[in-house]
Amino acid sequence: MRSKLKTLGTVCMVVVIAAIGLSFGDATFAETEIEGDAKAGEAKAADCTACHGKVGISTKTNWPNLAGQQEGYLVKSIKDFRDGIRTEVTMQNFMKDLTDQDVADLAAYYTGLSPCP
Repeated sequence: MRSKLKTLGTVCMVVVIAAIGLSFGDATFAETEIEGDAKAGEAKAADCTACHGKVGISTKTNWPNLAGQQEGYLVKSIKDFRDGIRTEVTMQNFMKDLTDQDVADLAAYYTGLSPCP
């Protein structure tokens, strides 16, 4: 009986330690997220307008609308172009020098725009 209680106590301790680790993992992730500034993103979007339109709505069918896109999607897409995960020469050239703050700012800007009707 005593060994069963000891085993149960050990299992409970492992579960508690794992839960604490997960909690700290979430806190660490939240601290590393960068908050985007839409106003700064608007200024940084000047190069984007030639293809994606003045307000994030493209006039050409071969370039996507950025207005109203989900922020997480935009952050991932921009970083994937910047980091060479998605390959398209024009996009990579525009994205290659962006910092994580630039990416967050652009995503905040385009997310805040009204999507295509």
